[in-house]
Amino acid sequence: MRLTNRSLLPSVASAALLLLAAAPPSPAADGSDDAPDAAPLLGEGRHSYRWDGAWPRLDGDLGSTHGGIAFDADGNVYLQTDTARAVMVFSPAGELLRTFGEEWGAGLHGIAVDAEAGREFLWLCHTGLHAVIRATLDGEETLRIGPPDEAGVYDRPDAFRPTGVCVAPDGDLYVADGYGLGYVHRFDREGRWKATIGGPGAEPGRFRTPHGIGVDRRGDEPTLLVADRENGRLQRFSLDGRHLAVIGEGELRRPCAVAQRGDFLVVPDLAGRVTILGRDDRVVVHLGDQPDPALRAKHAVPRERWRAGEFLSPHGAAWDRHGNLFVVDWNASGRVTRLEREW
Repeated sequence: MRLTNRSLLPSVASAALLLLAAAPPSPAADGSDDAPDAAPLLGEGRHSYRWDGAWPRLDGDLGSTHGGIAFDADGNVYLQTDTARAVMVFSPAGELLRTFGEEWGAGLHGIAVDAEAGREFLWLCHTGLHAVIRATLDGEETLRIGPPDEAGVYDRPDAFRPTGVCVAPDGDLYVADGYGLGYVHRFDREGRWKATIGGPGAEPGRFRTPHGIGVDRRGDEPTLLVADRENGRLQRFSLDGRHLAVIGEGELRRPCAVAQRGDFLVVPDLAGRVTILGRDDRVVVHLGDQPDPALRAKHAVPRERWRAGEFLSPHGAAWDRHGNLFVVDWNASGRVTRLEREW
């Protein structure tokens, strides 16, 4: 396993780059003809959300969005892009605060915020660097984890292409090698390998593109959830790697990630919609289902074909602390939608 400690690398955020105009974008910010006061309402009941086409407050495109989204304790939003502005940090209102990660280049894919000894850190997967990076909230790299040689499954470093990362309550790190060999690896907080789960296959306990990963804290004991994208399902494991359940077969298309809030899970589905599951792991509601199959799971859909109320290729999603839902579409121009909680 290749570990590199880096505690003194300079942050590359540039103050001149950070603050863009705070004025909200035009009413057609999401590419539709809908004015903000006519933004569609998605869902129903406890899962009713108003489509916010004016977030973020940014002049121009984000650039390709092919990663995840996360929040710090202050509610600031950390968005991964497949550009030189590898991480973009926004205020809850959508104003750009800073960017960092130019030295990493394109390839960030998967993000988690972790707190240790009262200080928050980011965990970032990078498919091009074949590594998981720990960084401060300002972008200073403090640890890099390469392919786990101890697992005995990698005969070359570039076969490790991690796409998802999460942190368990005990501080252990779980990494989904979604674009690599199809395993999930467990590390301690300092990057030492502990175990490997799964491997390629369609039977329960194995994966076809384990794309995203999360910890489910709803039960008596926390469990691990893996978005097994090309098998069209989630899978549940104990934290020590025992397979427990298959979730969502026949109800999910191509699940990319999973996040929890309260009794509910949100699953961004690359094939054009976002799904919310209840405590029983059954579908509560599908949101923003793309009616045109030709626009689902497509990266190059131009802005003029975007429509408010309709997702394209949901790739990442998470609730903020107020229950608003943020969804990242896999899109060449970059698309993030804030769904404002209406209940």
